[in-house]
Formats: sequence, structure tokens, C-alpha cells
Amino acid sequence: MRLSICYYGHPGLRVKAKPVEAITPEIVKMVEDMLETMVSLDNAIGFAGPQLGIPYRIFVIREEKFLPDNKYYFGEPEVIINPVLTSPSEEKETVLEGCMSLPGLHVEVTRPKKIHVRYQNLKGEFIEEDLDDFRARMFMHENDHLNGVLTIDRMDPKERKNVEPALRAMKQKYNP
Repeated sequence: MRLSICYYGHPGLRVKAKPVEAITPEIVKMVEDMLETMVSLDNAIGFAGPQLGIPYRIFVIREEKFLPDNKYYFGEPEVIINPVLTSPSEEKETVLEGCMSLPGLHVEVTRPKKIHVRYQNLKGEFIEEDLDDFRARMFMHENDHLNGVLTIDRMDPKERKNVEPALRAMKQKYNP
């Protein structure tokens, strides 16, 4: 079942998600719905549980893969449960980030270039990876959602003032 997206102003976006204690049939169904929602949208590369009204530490992603002619396709969808991010690199990178919960808004976000992650997949298996570049950024972005943090919270405060009118309009449009 396709889920509704929670947009800026929805209180669920600011709540810290709960750990998944066990991968039950209910959790599997939630993940299937998250995946269906992501895949149904042409421009979605990931969703965290809170963005779809699911209060658990789960996110789904699909990496953009580029062909030699610069066209892209999506990699296989992945399920990340109870992620723990550690060992952020000293080296940082600033990149424009978009967010499905902040439609039309792209803001500069500075994040570590590399990170180490440990998480579970839908089978309950533990996976550890050293991530860099865009994959690392995807994990950090979605993990922020699990902690009630949005890209706008990571902006330069002066730049944040510049997007306040757009945020007010978004809040009014999606959460009247």
C-alpha cells in the first residue's frame, strides 16, 4: 500500500524514531509499504520511517547509478534497520540536498565525506560498511530523519533565514 508523505510542519518529522525490537510480520509489511511508496515516485531515492508516518528506525534507499553518457538508473532498493553511524571523517563536503518532505527545496548541507555504518537488513542480518561520497550522504540524510532532524537544521543560519518564507508557505500548504 502506498503511504502518505509527511511534509514540513508535520509533528512526526521531529520525533526520534524507536528501535525495531524484532522483525515481525508487521514490520515486514511496513517495509513493503515504504518500498512501494519509494518505487512509485520517479524522483525518490529514499524514505525514513518518520517521513511516512512510521515511528521506527527504518529507512529504505535506492542509489542513483550513472551510465557513461551521464544518464542514470536506480540500483536495487535496500532496507536499513536500526542503523548506527560511527567514525565520521574529518574531511567534509558541502552538497545541495533535496528532501521528499521539503518539496522543491534544495539546500547546501555540509557532511562528513566518509562514515562507518552498522545496521540490520530485513532478514535480521547485521551488516557493517565503510561508506563514502553519495552513499554516505544518503545514509546520513535518512538517519537524520530517524532523529527528528531535517536538512534545514543543518543549514547555515543566515541561509536558513532566506528559506523561511518558502518554509512558511510549505507548512501552510501541507499542514493547514
